[in-house]
Amino acid sequence: METQDILKKVRRIEIKTKRLSDHIFSGEYHSSFKGRGMTFSEVRPYQYGDDIRTIDWNVTARFKEPYIKVFEEERELTMMLLVDVSGSESFGTSVQQKREMITEMCATLAFSAIQNNDKVGVIFFTDEIEMFIPPKKGKSHILRIIRELVDFQPKSTGTDLNKALKYFANIMKKKTIAFILSDFMNDGYEEPLKIAAKKHDITGIRVYDRNEESIPNLGMVNMTDAETGKTMLVNTASNSVRSQYANWYQNNKKYFKNAFLKSGSGTIDTRVDRSYVKALLGYFKNREK
Repeated sequence: METQDILKKVRRIEIKTKRLSDHIFSGEYHSSFKGRGMTFSEVRPYQYGDDIRTIDWNVTARFKEPYIKVFEEERELTMMLLVDVSGSESFGTSVQQKREMITEMCATLAFSAIQNNDKVGVIFFTDEIEMFIPPKKGKSHILRIIRELVDFQPKSTGTDLNKALKYFANIMKKKTIAFILSDFMNDGYEEPLKIAAKKHDITGIRVYDRNEESIPNLGMVNMTDAETGKTMLVNTASNSVRSQYANWYQNNKKYFKNAFLKSGSGTIDTRVDRSYVKALLGYFKNREK
């Protein structure tokens, strides 16, 4: 992609996702993840999206405008985005590719975090750790993340969430809010997820295309595995072939749900032809209950 095209795409994503984070998600993100800390730090003027339970009524009465109490834990939150950039994320048969939706969701979450003065970092992974962007604050940092999401070219095409989780747990020593964005088309990551979830607040966001759920009956078809690059002739007219694939897909989906549930982590399912806004909002609101 040419540099000018990348910049235009980054700008489009910035305009759309920043608007969402400004008007919708900053308040929801704040309420969902910013619990009151143990150590009082200061008071500051109330901002849109702040939890009304933190209002300091004595200071509010004195200055004739709302002020809130700020606690030390609230000032040190870090968001990490673990982004699957393997070959399967380029799949998309309808509105957009999975990778495009992941990019928008990452941008929305990142802008929501910096609205609350939090740091944001990213780990790009395949079956290798492709890139680590250390957590920082500020709009220019978020725009750099979006540029990488738009144009990043991974060295590998496979997927190994096990390795990504171990790397994340090793490099992030303090408690972190982590979102893992992937299609989760593999397994074998239950144990490292449990270990990471003991310290960090983790949410898995499964992004999928409805046409991945089953193979249509198209007769003999050449199919290429996006992660291995292998091409094979598949008899899609065979009931057993279609059944085996459907079972494999459902097993991965169940593994994702069960692994995150057992670790005490949250999950979000979002389809590329549906609104991720509703999925995120629903998740944030449920966390507040």
